[in-house]
Amino acid sequence: MDHHMSDQSPTSHPLSASLATMATHVVQSSTNIKIAAGYVLQERLGSGSFATVYKGIRLSDVAAIKAISRSSKKLTKKVLENLDMEIAILQTYRHPNIVCMHEVQKTERHFYLVLEYCGGGDLQHLIRSRQKGRLSERLCRRLIRDLASGLGFLWGKELVHRDIKPQNLLLTGTLPAFSLKIADFGFARHLSGVDLAETMCGSPLYMAPEILLGQKYDAKADLWSVGTVLFEMIAGKTPFHGENHMDLLNNIKQKAVRLPPDVRVSKECVNLLRILLDRKPHTRADFKAFY
Repeated sequence: MDHHMSDQSPTSHPLSASLATMATHVVQSSTNIKIAAGYVLQERLGSGSFATVYKGIRLSDVAAIKAISRSSKKLTKKVLENLDMEIAILQTYRHPNIVCMHEVQKTERHFYLVLEYCGGGDLQHLIRSRQKGRLSERLCRRLIRDLASGLGFLWGKELVHRDIKPQNLLLTGTLPAFSLKIADFGFARHLSGVDLAETMCGSPLYMAPEILLGQKYDAKADLWSVGTVLFEMIAGKTPFHGENHMDLLNNIKQKAVRLPPDVRVSKECVNLLRILLDRKPHTRADFKAFY
C-alpha cells in the first residue's frame, strides 16, 4: 500500500523560540468578536484539560485554533514538555493521515497552534451518530486503512503515539468523501528498537494491559489501542470496562474478547481483532502483520 510519505523541515520556530514578531493575542470587541492568531474565532470544536479548540476563519482560510492559556494551573512543566513534543513532531513531519499544523503563535497570555481544520469531527462523534454506535465493516476497513497508513509512517520514524482513541482520530469531511487523520501528539515519543517506555499515559479504556501494569512497553501498545478502536467501531462499545484501573485490568485478564451476538463480521475481521487484542505483547501482532 502506498503511504505517500514525505518529510518536511520545520517551517515554524519551536515553542521555546521567540515568536513576538508574529504573535497576536485574543481581543474582544464590543460586537463580541474574538480574534486569535489572526483568525476570527467561531464555534468551539472541543476542549481538553488545558486547551480549547476553536474553528477559526482568516479571509478564505479555515483552521482549527488550539488555544492554551498560560495562566492555567494545569499547565505544569510536564504538560509544557508534552506541548513542545507535539509541536516538534507536527513541524517536522507531514503525511496525508496526520493532522497538519500550519503555524505556532505565542503571546503573553496564550499559546496558539493553528491546525488543519477537519470538518467531519472526530471518530467518536461518528460512532455515536450511528444506531447502537456501530459502523459497517466496509466503513471500518476504510478507516483502519487510513489509521494504519498514518501509524506506519510514525513507526517508520520510531515514533509511538500512546493515545490512540476515537477522540484523537479526525475526519476531513462527511461520508463518503473523507479521510481519517491522527491528531493530538502530546503523549507521542521517539522510541528506538531497544528503548521501552514505562510512563503510564493515554486513556485507560484504550490502554494496553502492559501499560496498566506499569511494565515497559513499545510500539505494540499502539496496536492494542487500534484493536480497541476497531472493536468499538464494530460493536458500539469498547471490549473491556472497569470502575477503575485495577477493575479494568482484572477484566482484561479474566474475560475473553467477544463481540455482541448480533454483530456479524467476516472471519478476517475477527482474526484481526484477535491478533491486535492479544494480552501478551510478545505474541501480539506487529505492524507487518497488522498492515
